[in-house]
Amino acid sequence: MKIRPNRVRGAAAATAAAGLVATALAAAPAANATLDAPGGRATAPADTGGVAAKLAQRLGDRSAGAYVDQATRNLVVTVTDARAAQAVRAAGAVPKSVTRSGADLKKVMAALKRDATVPGTAWAVDPAANQVVLTMDSTVKGARLTKVRGAATKQGAAVRTTRVAGKFRTFTAGGDPIYTGSARCSLGFNVKKGSEYYFLTAGHCTEAGSTWTDESGGTLGGNAGSSFPGNDYGLVKYTAAPEDTQGGVTVNGQFQDITGAAEATVGETVTRSGSTTGVHDGQVTALDQTVNYQEGSVSGLIQTTVCAEPGDSGGPLFAGAGAVGLTSGGSGDCSSGGVTFFQPVTEPLSEFGVEIY
Repeated sequence: MKIRPNRVRGAAAATAAAGLVATALAAAPAANATLDAPGGRATAPADTGGVAAKLAQRLGDRSAGAYVDQATRNLVVTVTDARAAQAVRAAGAVPKSVTRSGADLKKVMAALKRDATVPGTAWAVDPAANQVVLTMDSTVKGARLTKVRGAATKQGAAVRTTRVAGKFRTFTAGGDPIYTGSARCSLGFNVKKGSEYYFLTAGHCTEAGSTWTDESGGTLGGNAGSSFPGNDYGLVKYTAAPEDTQGGVTVNGQFQDITGAAEATVGETVTRSGSTTGVHDGQVTALDQTVNYQEGSVSGLIQTTVCAEPGDSGGPLFAGAGAVGLTSGGSGDCSSGGVTFFQPVTEPLSEFGVEIY
């Protein structure tokens, strides 16, 4: 059997990936004034994710997040003081003055973790509105609904609640293209450590079994690492080195090289492809999302407006040549929509000491 690098195909990927659909947090109205005009002439930096990540590290709690403005395509970074605004301008982005600091919103999320952690809930910061958005699926009802609403009410205007149809779930299924036991998932990104070759997929997939096969039943490899719940990533070591060591994805028949990892930014356009649903585009709508699945809580996820369905779990989310994430789960499908969550790819790369190639 010849092992080849992951090539994400259109409708029926042999080694593909996925995502799901999400409420557009980036498009939410924001009541706070901007230090620079919303339609400012600043040009968004080419690497918005990298710039946003560096500014977040530099500004700390003086910022409560960043996003790409959908009208101007500028990178907008929230700030709480003039010095932070100056640093944002110097980086080529647009500063926006907000009332709640990063520390304020962290306290709100900590309170929700304490008071609202029930299956079917999720929360993340909406930087455009300077709020935490608390989302409940259709299973949250009765006493649980009362509990969650009470927790949100305690936080006042700092929390906005939403409901979504369906049930938050991970997206494994029996079928094709990579299998372990009764589970079917999607191969994410090919990675390597020295002369050893691996691929990434979802942690809830690697928790379901230890040996992976392809569509024809040939052995691909065995688990080399797994983290779920808490995180949602897994590492599989190829039994044999790929005959073609060029990493990348194929989108609708066109090869696209993936050269490294990229940080997600709220408002940016991303692409994913799934073994079940093919290639779909969408936007990042939230970062650092906490999702309470039936199997346990997962934190630090990316939320997007991309659709996916069972069998798409573990597949790649990317932006241009940058690897962004691995499909975790959500609610809905590609016909009716829903909510999608992705594990940032930077975390397993660091944890396992592997690299995109």
